[in-house]
Amino acid sequence: MKSAITVCLVPEAARGPFVFHEGLSAGCHNAADAGFDAVEIFPPSAGEFPTRQLQKLLQQTSLNLAAVGTGAGWLKQRLSITDTDPDKRRNAVQFISEIIDVAAEFGAPAIIGSMQGQASDIGHRSESLALLAESLHTLGNHANRHGQVLLYEPLNRYETNLLNSQEEAAKYLIEHSLVDCGIRLLCDLFHMNIEEEHVPKTITRLNSLRSDLIGHVHWADSNRKAMGLGHTDFPAVYNALNAIGYDGYLAAEVFPLPSAAEAASRTISSIEASTSS
Repeated sequence: MKSAITVCLVPEAARGPFVFHEGLSAGCHNAADAGFDAVEIFPPSAGEFPTRQLQKLLQQTSLNLAAVGTGAGWLKQRLSITDTDPDKRRNAVQFISEIIDVAAEFGAPAIIGSMQGQASDIGHRSESLALLAESLHTLGNHANRHGQVLLYEPLNRYETNLLNSQEEAAKYLIEHSLVDCGIRLLCDLFHMNIEEEHVPKTITRLNSLRSDLIGHVHWADSNRKAMGLGHTDFPAVYNALNAIGYDGYLAAEVFPLPSAAEAASRTISSIEASTSS
């Protein structure tokens, strides 16, 4: 497995769960100095994505791009791919499509988390889930044309009322043939600590449903701090991922607490400790 750490380029997300907030150059150099293999970037939009600067920085630091977030579309513009307004939904799909395009230039996938939206009330949940499948089909096929997967992140019940558990999301993706068009699960351990009865067993069950379901992991502790600062049994989670042959990224989408440097150091230490356990 490979390590990655988050770099946020969105001022409005200054209080968000991202480790480095001091700009792309500082983020990449700090990630490399801490021993990470890659960065995961949260940009304002595709139009503001620093492609040329990132190309130079990745070359200088020998880092890779692990993934690109799309959540600024929700944070800044309240765009959602399940919006019942067709124009707003179309704008959301376009926003994500453009990020898929720039991420693909670096051989990286895009992430759909907060932009999945939520149903306005429980009576509209089935309609929202139908719109989710329609949008994911469009976006998954778009990513597939670039030779990339698209990462779908189930969020906890306090952030969406669509799909909360990993197994529920997995069955939904399979039922709607979304895995076949390139959609993969992003298993965020913070959300899983809220929604799953037993995280390692959930990982094993996901693999039994389909062995290629898990495309990315957010390596975060139960309190959204760096792994080792909460109560997650992270060696057990690592062993479960290792047992199913997961060889993707463990990406630190965590708060920069008690400092960004400490969060980075703790993340690397937790991965190293899991590897040797």
